[in-house]
Amino acid sequence: MSSFVIPVWFEVGSLVILSVILILDLLLVIKRPHVPSPKESSLWVAFYVTLALIFGGLMFVVVGPQAGGEFIAGWLTEYSLSIDNLFVFVLIMSQFAVPRRMQQRVLMIGIILALLFRGIFILLGAALIENFSWIFYIFGAFLLITAVQQALSGREDDEARENALIRFLRKRIAIADDFHDMKMRVTVDGRRLWTPLIIVLIAIGTTDVIFALDSIPAIFGITQSPFIVFTANVFALMGLRQLYFLLGHLVDKLEYLKYGIAFILAFIGVKLVFHAMHENELPFINGGQPIEWAPDISTWTSLIVIIAAMLVAVVASLVKLRLSKRYIPTALLRAEIDDEVDAVADQAARTPSDSAAKEGNS
Repeated sequence: MSSFVIPVWFEVGSLVILSVILILDLLLVIKRPHVPSPKESSLWVAFYVTLALIFGGLMFVVVGPQAGGEFIAGWLTEYSLSIDNLFVFVLIMSQFAVPRRMQQRVLMIGIILALLFRGIFILLGAALIENFSWIFYIFGAFLLITAVQQALSGREDDEARENALIRFLRKRIAIADDFHDMKMRVTVDGRRLWTPLIIVLIAIGTTDVIFALDSIPAIFGITQSPFIVFTANVFALMGLRQLYFLLGHLVDKLEYLKYGIAFILAFIGVKLVFHAMHENELPFINGGQPIEWAPDISTWTSLIVIIAAMLVAVVASLVKLRLSKRYIPTALLRAEIDDEVDAVADQAARTPSDSAAKEGNS
């Protein structure tokens, strides 16, 4: 785990620069709301990924290889979880039919909420780790359970949860039928109503909390530095808005992505349990003594496993998507041919009887 000191000037300078970038991004959305083109989205995503890699390189140079490795591994883990988060955003936008012109601003609010919730959980997680070393047992068990749920749950489970939330809210508050730009309260026929935007923001905020609960224990399994945890989360979330417009509903087609994420969460969960055993202080486990045989998995091993899991999941999903696109037209063509053959056969079967009927009439 972390055994380095990050210079204060580097921490302060990094946080100031990241704040400026986020503010500029927010102002861009407010002043020029639009649906970005695929080219524009690609350039922004490439910019944020490059920025994260540059920051990781600076961590290597300024702080050391271990800090740089922990940041890259943490950023990749959070990025993979953010992509899964992205699917839920796509689901929310489509379920509520959020107008395309509003989606940039709604996503920006979602990202700000995500940063806020993750910042709170990071402070809580750091305080727990500082005072209770056994918390790694709980974090590890939590991630293992989450990994199983991730692997076994389907997209239909996410849809069922969203539909349940919609029904719950509609029964309790008066909601207008249509959006009124970014207004949350409007007057319709003399009645004060909430707009569907309030439900969208509640759904996105709830999603942010759930993903924060998953992501914070996961990254604390890679590094104990609150600074690295926070910056990795910021870099993972900054390009999420542009990635939404770049990938769109393609995220739903990455069928094996959830298995890759589940594997990463399970791996980090096992790593956390091993670390807790290695540093054990609980009196009812091994008499309160560290368990020497428990391995302490290195940052570089974690980085390799995370990259390999994501590559395998994404490549396998794209291969299956490509094969399915080839198969569907072929299947449709065969179905059309079969229909034509059946039609000809039916016509041929009717023709003799029709001829016989004509002869009988004559």
